[in-house]
Amino acid sequence: MSRPLLEVRDVRVSFDIRRPSDLPWTPPAQLHAVNGVSFTLARGQTLGIVGESGCGKSTLARALIRMLPATGQVLWEDGTDLLTLGPRQMLRYRSEIQMIFQDPLASLNPRMTVGEIIAEPLRTHRPKMGAKERRAKVREVMERVGLLPNQINRYPHEFSGGQCQRIGIARALVVEPKLLICDEPVSALDVSIQAQVIGLLEELRRDLGLTIIFIAHDLSVVKHLSDEVMVLYLGRMMEKASSDALFADPRHPYTQALLSAVPVPDPKVERGKKIISLAGDLPSPMNPPSGCVFRTRCPLAQPVCETQPPEELRGDHRTSCHFAGMPVPAE
Repeated sequence: MSRPLLEVRDVRVSFDIRRPSDLPWTPPAQLHAVNGVSFTLARGQTLGIVGESGCGKSTLARALIRMLPATGQVLWEDGTDLLTLGPRQMLRYRSEIQMIFQDPLASLNPRMTVGEIIAEPLRTHRPKMGAKERRAKVREVMERVGLLPNQINRYPHEFSGGQCQRIGIARALVVEPKLLICDEPVSALDVSIQAQVIGLLEELRRDLGLTIIFIAHDLSVVKHLSDEVMVLYLGRMMEKASSDALFADPRHPYTQALLSAVPVPDPKVERGKKIISLAGDLPSPMNPPSGCVFRTRCPLAQPVCETQPPEELRGDHRTSCHFAGMPVPAE
């Protein structure tokens, strides 16, 4: 069997936090943003990562491309552990792993034209490419993402939010990456524009054979784009399964609650739908609950959840819950 494109093993990201009230000799508190996440990603597959704001989705994405320090292993298809590489060694892999950011306008340099922005990765990763060839490549990728080549000399502020996100996608695609990490690329866009960007990503995946990690806080956004979906909570994996299996048979109470909040287009179905409400707010990652980190908000929590972290149920449908598969009572 061929190696997966990406294999992530027990990745952890922690930060030392000093609060204003801390004395100079007080040791900093540890914030565990990502805590033991593992998954594999085959070539051409799309993995959706979902969860509430603050659950570690973006931190995990940045750790995979070495924007943040992490422990564990991130194995590329050639067996290289990306977390062990120095900056110069990592540069070789940065053209193979590109990222699209959440705020389309903020991720673009306002002093550079669209052509300069899209060409910038080529100057870094293809230094021997001539100016004429580089400009032709930029025009080609602009057309691919639905931008007019005659807009090449315009500036980011002259474009709408959806167009700016297309510029970000073009900048990522221009070096022909194998893996595209999309960090909530549609959350800042209107719903109609969201559908256009998601449709574009689906088209690019189909035509270019891209492998995609798609991060969102809304399960409905990843439903049709993802082959597999992983649900995070407080930096830990709660559930991971194929998209069809997860939506048809959610086994973790957190996943069930998230799915119950997804709007249904049919007004009659929406009115009769049962909503699963979660008590309280997301706990602080600086002081996570003992045992199961979800227990303080879980409708199924029992005394065992307070003392024993759940063992992850392996297989095609992975779940971290003592009572996986039990239906959660709805209001």
